[in-house]
This record gives sequence, structure tokens and C-alpha cells, in this order.
Amino acid sequence: MVDKSEKFNWLVRTGFAARGITYLLLGYIALSTRGDAKGGGSAVYDYIQEVPFGTPILWVMTIGLLAYVAFRLMCAISDLQHRGTDPTGIMKRIGDAASAVAHMFLAYACFQFATGEKRSSEGDSSGQEMAGSILQMEIGWIVIIVVGIGFLVGAFMQAKTGFTAHFMHRISSRAPNIAKPIGRAGHFARAVVFLLIGWSMVRGAWAEKEERVVGLGEAILSLRDTGLIFTLVAIGLIMFGIFSLFTARYRIIPDFGPEGLKPHFRA
Repeated sequence: MVDKSEKFNWLVRTGFAARGITYLLLGYIALSTRGDAKGGGSAVYDYIQEVPFGTPILWVMTIGLLAYVAFRLMCAISDLQHRGTDPTGIMKRIGDAASAVAHMFLAYACFQFATGEKRSSEGDSSGQEMAGSILQMEIGWIVIIVVGIGFLVGAFMQAKTGFTAHFMHRISSRAPNIAKPIGRAGHFARAVVFLLIGWSMVRGAWAEKEERVVGLGEAILSLRDTGLIFTLVAIGLIMFGIFSLFTARYRIIPDFGPEGLKPHFRA
């Protein structure tokens, strides 16, 4: 019989793998088209949709991304990774929440392609659609600003993590040595993208205009006129995708103890 810990383990690893495939293809498409892809992040799922067994793959990725979202939300809310309640720990948990929101956008777009509701020719508007729905609420603009600030904090934490390589503390020693430099480059690239998303959310909410809010793919495409920066970010995202696949294999997954959400890490 498979216990809760093993199910949780597989869900988290599937989530990291889905994240890896998304970032790997996102960086590859951006780099190969030099920013001419109209669909932005959605071009990834349109690309998968056209390969053999594309729709089942999209469904698996949707489930995987949702599992990753749940994992990050648990990290933010219940302190699943024991980050603590000091200022540094709170900032890391805010970064976890921002990551959950970013990947919720990706999961939503992936779901639309899995069900055949959307193609890349319709544009990468998932983030704008969700932002528009939230802005219709009475305090929606406040929610968007708070989430935007979360992305800005997440950008800072991604850059800090890239510099310190602290992410290796949760990677098994059996992982290839190349995982560390690849992970560093990937985190720096992700910091740039989170910065762009966060700023767009704060600016869009302040003006109450959802069209100013950008998703992951749109944030990358906004750099296409920057030349070298665009190329470096695209390469960095490819590396982050590769690192995510390493993580899916070598991540030290927290094991649930008798108390539930508080885990005991496996050696």
C-alpha cells in the first residue's frame, strides 16, 4: 500500500518535472524565435499539443503544475520547509507564495490547451484574464498589488538564492556537480522574470488596468528588444528547466510526521 508520504513525494517530483519541461521549452522557443513567438508562454503548450500524445502530456503537466502550486502554498502557509518566522524566513515564504501564483497562471494556461479551449494564436493572456477577474472585486486592486509585491520579494529571493546557491541544501549529494552552476544561472534568470511580472502587477493594479499585467511568457517577450539580456535570460530559463528536472530526481522531499503538515526531512 502506498502511504501519504510516498504519494506526496511523487506529486512533488511530478510538479518539479512539469515545471522543468515548461521552463525548458519556454527558453528554447524564446531563443529559437528570437522573441517573435506571438503566444509567449502559451507557445510552450501549443508546441506540446502538436506532438504525438500531446494532449495526455498536457493533462499530466496540468496535474504536475497544480501539485507544485499546492506544494509552494503549503511552504508559504504552513512553513513546510521550516523557514521560520524571522524576517528572512518570512521573505522566503512570501517568495513561495509568489511562485505558487506564477505557476497557477501556467497551470491554468496548460489546462486550457489540454481541453482544447485555447491555441497560441490567441495570445498569452491567462495572467490578464485572472487579473481582470480579481480587479472586478471591490478590493481586487489591493489583492493584485499584494501579489505583485510578493513577486518583487520573490525576485529578490531568487537573485539571493542564485548568489548563495542555498538551493543545493535540499538537493541530494548524489546529484551531478553541474547542477549547482546550472541552478545558479536559472535562478538569476527567474529573478529577472519575477521582477518584470511583479512590477507589471503593481503598475496595473494602481491604474486598475488588467492589460498591463503580464504573465511569464509576456515578461520574457518584453525583453526581446534588449539583445544580449534577452538571450541571457532565455538561456538562463533553459538552465532553470534543466535544474528543475535534476530537482525532480534529486530533491530531498519532506516526509510527513504524525502531526501532519510539519515534515521530517529524509537523509
